[in-house]
Amino acid sequence: MATDISTEQGLTIGTHTLSSRLVVGTGKYANYELMQQSLERSGTDCITVAVRRERLIDSEGNNLLDFIDTSRYTLLPNTAGCFNAEDAVRVARLGREILLGLENPGADWVKLEVLSDTKTLLPDPVATIEATEQLVAEGFQVLCYSTDDPIIARRLKQAGATSVMPAGSPIGSGQGVLNPNNIRICLEYLKEDDPDYPVIVDAGVGTASDVTQAMELGVDGVLLNTGIAHARDPLAMADAMRLGVEAGRLAYLAGRIPKKLYATASSPDEGAITAKPR
Repeated sequence: MATDISTEQGLTIGTHTLSSRLVVGTGKYANYELMQQSLERSGTDCITVAVRRERLIDSEGNNLLDFIDTSRYTLLPNTAGCFNAEDAVRVARLGREILLGLENPGADWVKLEVLSDTKTLLPDPVATIEATEQLVAEGFQVLCYSTDDPIIARRLKQAGATSVMPAGSPIGSGQGVLNPNNIRICLEYLKEDDPDYPVIVDAGVGTASDVTQAMELGVDGVLLNTGIAHARDPLAMADAMRLGVEAGRLAYLAGRIPKKLYATASSPDEGAITAKPR
């Protein structure tokens, strides 16, 4: 029977079920109108929003939330820009209050980012585990931005993370999945006792082939922002990213052929009218 991704029940993360396996950010666009159109073209039904107060209003006084249909999208508040566990927990609480006011179902979860420095924007693993434990204790469903270190990924799951989100490469770098073997080991460790545990590649993808490669590894979804927002044509790239996720998921479910050193003929030998070379 042919594999058909349209028959899948969607991506389940904690108590949330998403129809699209692509989660898209709302930052770095030239303007809010372009962001609005790109989100629609991407096919996503979940968008992530930085909830620090200064991020909600732009220099012209426009409110980001005025350009987002909160009845259509599940919002995933994130703690972008936090460099310690205390600040990340505070921002997560703020996000919850904002979304409760909007009556958006995303109020009970958070994309946790606790960064180590401004140059690499890589996560601080110790502070991330600390913040995860605190937020889980407060009832949050925590989606953790992490490095691709399988040991840290397992520790985050043990701390109660609803989903671990290893970086393909540093945020906004566009380098794609730099270490697919580590992603494979993360998948093995995180899914060994729960095959349905959601693992999402977060950050670093620059184009549709990066997204497809990530999905072909077996991850459950991809979260991205800059790859669309800073593309020469964000609307066309939003289409490409949507199709890349679909292609990668279908290829993973279909099962690729094994890689071999030598050629394997696609035509049968029987009935050949010429002799084989020595």
